Amino acid sequence: EMLAVYFDSPGGPENLYVKEVMKPHPGEGEVLLKVSASALNRADLLQRRGKYHPPKGASDILGLEAAGSVAGLGPGCKGRWKIGDAVMALLSGGGQAEYVTVSEGHLMPIPKDMTFIQAAAIPEAWLTAFQLLHFVGKIQKGERVLIHAGASGIGIAAIQLVRLAKAIPIVTAGTQEKLKATANAGAAAGFNYRNEDFSEKVLAMTQGSGVDVILDCVGGSYWEKNLNCLSTDGRWIIYGLLGGGEVHGDLLARLLSKRGSIYTSLLRSRDKEASNGCRKSFTEDVLPYFSGGTSPHLQPLVDSVYPLHEIAEAHKIMEENKNIGKIVIEMP
Repeated sequence: EMLAVYFDSPGGPENLYVKEVMKPHPGEGEVLLKVSASALNRADLLQRRGKYHPPKGASDILGLEAAGSVAGLGPGCKGRWKIGDAVMALLSGGGQAEYVTVSEGHLMPIPKDMTFIQAAAIPEAWLTAFQLLHFVGKIQKGERVLIHAGASGIGIAAIQLVRLAKAIPIVTAGTQEKLKATANAGAAAGFNYRNEDFSEKVLAMTQGSGVDVILDCVGGSYWEKNLNCLSTDGRWIIYGLLGGGEVHGDLLARLLSKRGSIYTSLLRSRDKEASNGCRKSFTEDVLPYFSGGTSPHLQPLVDSVYPLHEIAEAHKIMEENKNIGKIVIEMP
C-alpha cells in the first residue's frame, strides 16, 4: 500500500485528506517512480472543485508532476533508465502519492546538483512555458513577449525561457513583491495590473508598436487591453481563463485590424506525439542550463514546501493567490 491525496466529493481544500491506497504496478513500457516531491498546479484546484476531469485512463489522484527515483521497471522497458535514477516527469495525474507509474519516454533526468524539491518545480511550469513559446508561439530572437501572471510557476519559467531565446520578457502581476520576483527572474519591465493600465504602459515602453506574443492565462477580462497592445501580426496565446471566458465587444474586428492570431493550448489534453516532441526538445535544449556554471543559468522558483499531510493548507495558499513561484508537496 501507499499514501495518496484524496477527496470524496468536490469542494474546498478542507475536503482533501491522505489515505492508504494500492501501490500501482508498472505496465508495458512503464517505470514505477518513488515520488520524493510533487508540485501544486491550478489544475489540481479545479479538479478538486469538480471542474477539471482527468483524461480517460489517467489516475484520479491529484498531481500533474513529480520528482523522485526509479523504483521499478515494467515489462518491455528499453533500458533507458535503471533502478535508483533521479528523474522527474509531467503526469496526467497521480503525482501526489508515494508512488506513480510513468511511461519510460515521459521521464526526464534531474539536472545534477539539483534537489528533488527544486526538480518538482520544473516539469509542468517549464514544459508548458516552453511549449507555448516555441511550439505554439514560434518565438523569434528580439521579439517582445507579454507574460500575464508573471510570478506564477509558468510566468517565472517563461521569463527565463524568453531570455534564453534572446527575446524580451514584459510581465504583469498584482503586487510589488511579485513584480520584484519577476525582475529578479529577468523581466525587462513589469506592470501592476491592479493600479495601472498595462496596455498603455506596454505601448509607451515599445514606442507604440506593442508586443509580438502574449502569454495569457486570464482571458475574458483582459481581451481589450491585450488587443490594444498586440503588435501588427502579433500572436495571442490563451492557456487559461482565470478572468472568465466571455467576451463582449468587437473582438474580431479589432483582431483583424491588427492581422493578429489567437492560439489556444491546454497542456493536459495534448496528444502524446506533440508532447513527446516538446519533451525531447526541452530535455536537449533547455535542461543543460539548469546545471551549475551555465550562462544563462535557469532556476525554478520554489515558493514554499508542505509535507503531504498539509495538502489542504497548500491548496488554500494557492487559492488565495499568495504564492510566488511553485508550491511543492514533500512525500513522507
